[in-house]
Amino acid sequence: MIGMFAISLAGHDKNQMYVIIEQDAEYVYLADGRLRPIEKPKKKKQKHIQLIKTGLDEDLMKKLSDKQIIFNEDIRRALKHRTNKEVTHV
Repeated sequence: MIGMFAISLAGHDKNQMYVIIEQDAEYVYLADGRLRPIEKPKKKKQKHIQLIKTGLDEDLMKKLSDKQIIFNEDIRRALKHRTNKEVTHV
């Protein structure tokens, strides 16, 4: 799941899109590069998110899998690219 996009299904951030940057058995850690930077990710139960399995950002996935340093700009760029793709394909 690391590197995939996810939408929050519950809480004050409902319908907010994030990137999963870490996970454990019960929780995922989400970042959006702005309100939730990599340094302070949102901890959320897995049942409270919806995974988006299409339109993954290849550069971000590669950096995460190779354990490279990821910047908040990388996450913002991936989310912006994802949002622009949805708008142009509607």
